[in-house]
Amino acid sequence: MATGHASVIDMVVNSGQVAKFVLALLFLFSVLAWGIMIAKMLTYRTVRNDSNRFMNIFMKNKSLDEILQASKGMRDCPVVRVFLAGYAEFESEFRVASAGEATADSRFFLEKIDGIARAMERATAQEITRLERFLFFLATAGSTSPFIGLFGTVWGIMESFRAVGVSGAANIAIVAPGIAEALIATAAGLITAIPAVIGYNYFSHRAKVYATEMDNFTLDFLSLIEKNFVKRASN
Repeated sequence: MATGHASVIDMVVNSGQVAKFVLALLFLFSVLAWGIMIAKMLTYRTVRNDSNRFMNIFMKNKSLDEILQASKGMRDCPVVRVFLAGYAEFESEFRVASAGEATADSRFFLEKIDGIARAMERATAQEITRLERFLFFLATAGSTSPFIGLFGTVWGIMESFRAVGVSGAANIAIVAPGIAEALIATAAGLITAIPAVIGYNYFSHRAKVYATEMDNFTLDFLSLIEKNFVKRASN
């Protein structure tokens, strides 16, 4: 096993400048991709825990002020940010309107609810963008790394055949080492691409799940307002 590792290292060290550049580029892609995946894993786990905690608070409390107080320690949670956006719009329009429009009918208040829904939709879009930040790099690394590795391999094979032409001896002992060195670039490209593609698909799926949860929360929030304020205002 140790000999195998040493031979691979030797092939990398003895490879040409182009192959070394390709391997260094793939190594950089791999480090950045793993860094993004680890950071996203920690972020999504925190989001999952905070979302569950906030939804438990929301389902148990019917007072928006109590929910606001309970959510102060979770300001980085996407669902909480959507709630804060809806609550801010509710404070700026709904309560002011209900206090100043004593004779307003329920249709007037439903128009205010549409404004709250739009504010929460904007907040949801912003949170999805925040959750998907840097995922484009995983997609880029996953799609381009095999081709970068293939380029290194093709270049290495070209160099091997050029060496054969210069030496004038076409035997396996001369061709094989150069081709083996060239194939390392393809292997490095696959090693970089496979985790990046898996990470991109996983985190993209999780972002879509959180987007659905935020959309569902928006409906629950609007339903709570309709029950507690629209009926009260129309009576």
